[in-house]
Amino acid sequence: MNALTRWDPFKTRWHPIKDMEEMEHRLATFLDRSPASPKGGKEEMTVAEWMPLVDIMEDEKEYLIKAELPEVKKEDVKLSVHDAVLTITGDRKYEKEENGKKFHRIERAYGSFARNFMLPEDADESKVAADFKDGVLKVHVPKSLKAKPQSVEIKIA
Repeated sequence: MNALTRWDPFKTRWHPIKDMEEMEHRLATFLDRSPASPKGGKEEMTVAEWMPLVDIMEDEKEYLIKAELPEVKKEDVKLSVHDAVLTITGDRKYEKEENGKKFHRIERAYGSFARNFMLPEDADESKVAADFKDGVLKVHVPKSLKAKPQSVEIKIA
């Protein structure tokens, strides 16, 4: 038997961005095409088939975006910044030939990916830097010096 619970608007918060991302993830999982069965070896169009997970952190000097990119080569990842939008794109290639191995399950996604991040106003687009190690891409977005709050002592006359 199902129990009814009373909705309390002060305990339940609506997070539209989080809810939208969760819906996009569920839809992408539902519509995911198996990389083992392409249409005659050709794709009709290139679409992002998966999205790497990211962590975004901030300290007093910079914003740091860490993206999980297991089994992606450094040369298969591209970064760009245009009109205050940071874009990470790339490709995780599916290895078709596995001699003598029989797959029982393939759950990891392969193919192209893309993530876009709107940079905050205090980000210095011209000094964005990145490093890639052990399947983790770290994008460093420094804060501009002019945006840092300053304390000025004012003398009373």
